[in-house]
Amino acid sequence: MMRNIRIHIAIVMTLAVSPFCLNAATGSGTLEDAYKKEYAFLAAQQRELKKRISAFASTRKKEVAALEYKVSRLENEIIDMASGIEQMEEQLLETERAQEQQEERSEALDMMFNQAEATLSSYHLPLHKKNFDDADPAVKLQQVFNQAITLLQQTNSVHQRDGKFYLQDGTETKGSIIEVGKIAAYGVSDLGSGALVPAGDNLFKLWSQPARLTAESLSKGEQPDILSTFLFESTEKAIEEKQEKTIVETINDGGVIAWIIIALGTIALLLVIVRTLYLWQSSLSAGRLASEVSDLVSNGKTDAALQQCKQTKGSIAQVLSATIRNLDKDRDHLEDVVSEAILHESSHLNRFGSVILLVAAVAPLLGLLGTVTGMIATFDVITEFGTGDPKLLSGGISIALITTEIGLAIAIPTLMLGTLLSGWAERIKDAMEQAALKIANLYYGSKVKVTPVNEPAESHLAAVAGVPLMGV
Repeated sequence: MMRNIRIHIAIVMTLAVSPFCLNAATGSGTLEDAYKKEYAFLAAQQRELKKRISAFASTRKKEVAALEYKVSRLENEIIDMASGIEQMEEQLLETERAQEQQEERSEALDMMFNQAEATLSSYHLPLHKKNFDDADPAVKLQQVFNQAITLLQQTNSVHQRDGKFYLQDGTETKGSIIEVGKIAAYGVSDLGSGALVPAGDNLFKLWSQPARLTAESLSKGEQPDILSTFLFESTEKAIEEKQEKTIVETINDGGVIAWIIIALGTIALLLVIVRTLYLWQSSLSAGRLASEVSDLVSNGKTDAALQQCKQTKGSIAQVLSATIRNLDKDRDHLEDVVSEAILHESSHLNRFGSVILLVAAVAPLLGLLGTVTGMIATFDVITEFGTGDPKLLSGGISIALITTEIGLAIAIPTLMLGTLLSGWAERIKDAMEQAALKIANLYYGSKVKVTPVNEPAESHLAAVAGVPLMGV
């Protein structure tokens, strides 16, 4: 750019000076010579300028090429640097991952060492803390495995020692303690023998389940036929044996609603027993009475059959009595009488059936009511005391679950028994109807057999059908 400015300044100065030169030349030569000289001078200046311009263009191209080369090289260097940065970042990530894995391994080893120390200490096999904390992980592992092998050797053997343990009533007694490794123990003494359970602080107490024969056999070095044992993990913590709840205690946990359900279930059970006895008596006399009355009616002894029904108690006797008393009526009227008698006796056969089914339907609803009541009590406790102590929530949960359980326990068998008894009553009704129709058929059949020979057939058929003849 500076060279172009300089060239332009030289041209302007040359053009400015040329008139003076022209004036000077007119004095000594012609004007034409002056112009020729000036033209030659300008041509020389033009050629000089062209050379400079060409040299400038050539130099510019070289400078541009050099700059482009530098730019390209810088770009390549930037790409290489970016690639190097990526590689360094990847290496940094791999280093961080390796460090995290190493930290995780160290934490896992420390956790394992702590657990091993706690476990081995409970079996009186502590680790050597002075040398253990500062040792290498490999040395620590070796020490842990050595102690573990020692523990395995101790736990796979049965040994007997003198010691003290507690009886069921809390009395302390002296005797022999047979330890089966570190998972079971037996006590033998004059006051009591059997399996032992941890009582805390490496002490034992007798198990509530009897195991005297097992303990005495092991103390003598004999193999018992049945090995009754209580397995435990540690003797440091006492184990409280859970007492089984009685039925009354379980119902008490359910509250007032549970007792209401039990009362309804008891009433339903009594009604089921009463109805069963009544239906059993009715069905027992039904077959025998129907057979006896059928024989008497077929032989024409309707009065004896009626007397037999009067001497027998039960629904079928009442239906058959009504049937026999109306045998002389027409068939339609007789069927109405039989239907009326069966309907009258149905009230006795269906006695207590609706009450039993009502209890079966109400019992689960009461259980659901107890569930809702228990949940309300539980949420009231949560609102007042929070959820820190689960024992505070046990009362409401007991009501919620136990009432549902009792309700279903009452409803299911009550519904089954009520349905079975209803079906039994329906079968007795069918038997009464069949017996009544059988007697009617036998009676009308016997009338056909004793019809006189000189009686017209039309009169006989009409009499059997119960329709009077017109004009007789």
